[in-house]
Amino acid sequence: MTDSLRVLFSGMMAGDPRQGGATWAVLQYLLGLRELGHEVLFVEPVDAAEPDVVAYFHAVVRTFGLEGDAGLLVRGSRETVGVPYQQLAERSATADILLNVSGMLADEKLLAGPSMRAYLDLDPAFNQLWHEVDGIDVGFGRHERFATVGLALGDPACPVPTAGREWITTPQPVVLSHWPRASRIERDALTTVGNWRGYGSVEWEGRRMGQKAHSLRRLLDLQSRTHERLELALAIHPDEEPDLTALHEHGWTVLDPGDVAATPRGYRDFVSGSKGEFGLAKEGYVESRCGWFSDRSVCYLASGRPVLAQDTGFGAFLPVGDGLLRFSTTDDALEAIDGLQARYAAHSDAARMLAEDTFSSRKVLPRLLDRLGGA
Repeated sequence: MTDSLRVLFSGMMAGDPRQGGATWAVLQYLLGLRELGHEVLFVEPVDAAEPDVVAYFHAVVRTFGLEGDAGLLVRGSRETVGVPYQQLAERSATADILLNVSGMLADEKLLAGPSMRAYLDLDPAFNQLWHEVDGIDVGFGRHERFATVGLALGDPACPVPTAGREWITTPQPVVLSHWPRASRIERDALTTVGNWRGYGSVEWEGRRMGQKAHSLRRLLDLQSRTHERLELALAIHPDEEPDLTALHEHGWTVLDPGDVAATPRGYRDFVSGSKGEFGLAKEGYVESRCGWFSDRSVCYLASGRPVLAQDTGFGAFLPVGDGLLRFSTTDDALEAIDGLQARYAAHSDAARMLAEDTFSSRKVLPRLLDRLGGA
């Protein structure tokens, strides 16, 4: 696809500030679409224009040259930060396509503008089960097209209901010009960034679709069984005393993501400076076999850092073995770590090549737009 499109994009970039990784998950789309020559307008619904949210928003907008093309919109009002509401409405009215992460944008006037409205699902299995099991309105009905990073959603290997929608599957993109291959290892450890608990665990057919806390508890003895250092930048509430004690007793290093990944630059430095990733997945992604593969892992790959990722079923859709290894059990993880140590340089080369071949925004985004019918 070569035509330039007017794209309205909605997602969370600043509403929960000091999460550099979450910000990058949105920036990969905004910057990637811009690089392809599309006109992109970003709008983020927020509950209130809190000072820390506004400050973080302005900092990100300035850093990445998004002035005049990004706005916060207070839900249920026409109060904005950045682009005024009238301009949001005028530009949305001429937009060719809306890409709406998890249906966040619900403003009727802005939704009415784009020629096509596409739901972009970055929480596969959860969004579908919240809709089917809990009866939560996640916004499906406000869209005509549906895309998901759950590479197995709709496949027989993934039993999760599709909520009666036809899902276009897509890898997560990475803008390689902003994520060059790293040189020196600054942190001699396999690392990761995330939240100990997220939100919205759901019970389905007698199975719990839980959080990273549930996933890691099954792997507690891993660190004590390997000489490879594993460092987890996980947001864990201080009240989680039993889990914090267990992690400490089993030798895990737990970092505060607010110290190492609070900004896009800090997050990029932490990822690219690491030896590789020990990629944990929410229990719900693992149990559902939905094929989720993290935008965070894609950043490690782009940096030339090998990824050891908890298996969610992505191996049927992505090349694994060099640069990207998967595990389900502690024994699997130990074997993969040994493989990384034995052939680190080769895995590093393969990681960057995988990012270029499979996840580059210059390949992923045109294909996604074409399949959505954006042309």
